[in-house]
Amino acid sequence: MNSILLMLLGLAMFAGGYLLYSKFLSNRIYKLDEAYSTPSHTMGDGVDYVPTNKFVLWGHHFTSVAGAAPIVGPAIAVIWGWLPAFLWVTIGTVFFAGMHDLGALWASARNRGQSMGMLSGRYIGPRGRVLFLVVIFLLLLMVNAAFAVVITNLLIGTPTAVIPAWGAILVALVVGQMIYRWRVNLLLTTVLGVAALYGLIILGDRVPVELPDPILGMSPATFWILALFVYAGIASTLPVWILLQPRDYINGVQLFIGLGILYGAVLLGSPTIVAPAFNDAVPEGTPGLVPLLFVTIACGAISGFHGMVSSGTSSKQLDKETDARFVGYFGAVGEGMLALGAILATTAGFQTVRDWEAVYTAFGQGGVGAFVTGGGNLVNQGLGIPVSLSATILATMAVLFAATTMDTGVRLQRFVVQEAGDLINVRIPKIAATLVAVAIALGLTFSQGAGGEGGLRIWPLFGTTNQLLASLTLSIVAVMLLRKRRNPWPALIPLAFVFVMSFYAALVQLGDLAEAKDWLLLVIDVVIIIAALWVAVEAVIAMLRVEPEADDADLVSAEEGVGK
Repeated sequence: MNSILLMLLGLAMFAGGYLLYSKFLSNRIYKLDEAYSTPSHTMGDGVDYVPTNKFVLWGHHFTSVAGAAPIVGPAIAVIWGWLPAFLWVTIGTVFFAGMHDLGALWASARNRGQSMGMLSGRYIGPRGRVLFLVVIFLLLLMVNAAFAVVITNLLIGTPTAVIPAWGAILVALVVGQMIYRWRVNLLLTTVLGVAALYGLIILGDRVPVELPDPILGMSPATFWILALFVYAGIASTLPVWILLQPRDYINGVQLFIGLGILYGAVLLGSPTIVAPAFNDAVPEGTPGLVPLLFVTIACGAISGFHGMVSSGTSSKQLDKETDARFVGYFGAVGEGMLALGAILATTAGFQTVRDWEAVYTAFGQGGVGAFVTGGGNLVNQGLGIPVSLSATILATMAVLFAATTMDTGVRLQRFVVQEAGDLINVRIPKIAATLVAVAIALGLTFSQGAGGEGGLRIWPLFGTTNQLLASLTLSIVAVMLLRKRRNPWPALIPLAFVFVMSFYAALVQLGDLAEAKDWLLLVIDVVIIIAALWVAVEAVIAMLRVEPEADDADLVSAEEGVGK
């Protein structure tokens, strides 16, 4: 099959979802109101609550939710064939992820910018809140530990990405000053920022950076992991406008340009998809497509982590409630486009089916490496850009996506630590909460060795936990819709499907972990299963006992907020 047809079909589905379904959700289900005073105005503090231009906020939101997962998941899942991965990414983005992300953003903005953990206490109950925070904490722990190792492996494996990856921090600091201090025109700021980033990419391709071994008495892997956590810890405590927000915005623009390069290469090169639509000869040991497809591809179809970003940072920066459609739904579309690009790169970026099979020799193979290699070949063939520079562009994309998710993840975990302290009436300062979040993630990352082996050990549970959390987030949205006497089915249908598939996957993994005698992951899986099931039961009870309230009570509910 020609890859152009697959690309155009996928993009058409995304466009239709944004132009039609997101409009229906915004006007008929969530009833977004431009006159509503968002938390960024009613609670503005210049640190976390900051009214933000919707394009800048979209950049922050998109790059924070994307990370490396929409590359890794599809790049692994194509082992079952490109068609199942394509269908789940496109249908999931339009009807699942967009609804979920927009819903979480709306729900939080209507409740003082509170996180899903806090909202679960109000809409599901106090027991649900405690267990919800447990699931959230474990998910963020997995994200921070695993992404630190993923970024480290990319920096070591692609030394040409080192200069642009770290240089992007300096660019972001300048961009933040240009937007908020110097009041430079946003378009001019964007052009200069993106030009600087691509200048760094060209420089990085010519000046690769390989660390000596050892460096300061450590291996390069240990050094990079520590450096990444130091950066993430500092970034998570700074006011969002100084580094986090401008970094995410300028990266978002640059990354969309990167996707444009990849899609343009497909359009001009017209490569053939060499991977099978359905792979009937999967390597031995590959798990069944159902339910594992639906947790292997989490980000890129639907992701609970998006709810954490929507309610953790994005809702606090929303200028107008109507901006939520562009920020939330189109943010999900952007991630779907990245997942589609990963499918194209890993199925059409190889010359023959034998070349493809040489990479996919076992379940779990492929990943970012296959994306960089296959995508680099596509860009080289379609646009004539040298293979080395093409690989640098794509590797930098992956690093920047993962890094922006990691610094947001540490910030969100700091919020969770502080919320946990609130449950026992202990106020935990910002710096102390950040140190706790970083220390725990570092402990897991180095639990199996100084090379960070522990960071990826917990990865098999990421997709399952992520999807369970997405279904639990949708349960809060459904309760809110029922209270407001609005149609809950756009939330209930994806809620039911995702919960059944992810819970089924958790049970399958439980048996595999017991057979492998991996007791650490087994215990974590049991905790996740119990917590998720308990919250689900509490959510069903809350739905059955819901007391409707009038739509015009929205403003009152936002003001009454947390205390109930």
